[in-house]
Amino acid sequence: MYVIMVYDVNVKRVVKVLKIGRKYLEHVQNSVLEGELSPAQYKKLKHEVSKAIDPEEDVVRFYLLRSTRYLSTEELGLPSRLEQETNFL
Repeated sequence: MYVIMVYDVNVKRVVKVLKIGRKYLEHVQNSVLEGELSPAQYKKLKHEVSKAIDPEEDVVRFYLLRSTRYLSTEELGLPSRLEQETNFL
């Protein structure tokens, strides 16, 4: 499945949530990660993130797509981090 993770967490937990997300997904923009995961990987990601956040202050959203077949992305402005990394390889 293709997963898009978007987070808005207290500044004290931003680095921790980002590090967890980067273990599973590509960091494409501030507070946005995306990538292909197995159901088991997605379950582990959710579990780790749930341990790192404060549900009274933070929010993390996961957008799940069965495939990228019908996904199109449009961007305005600077290229995403993913495009920048691809161009440097």
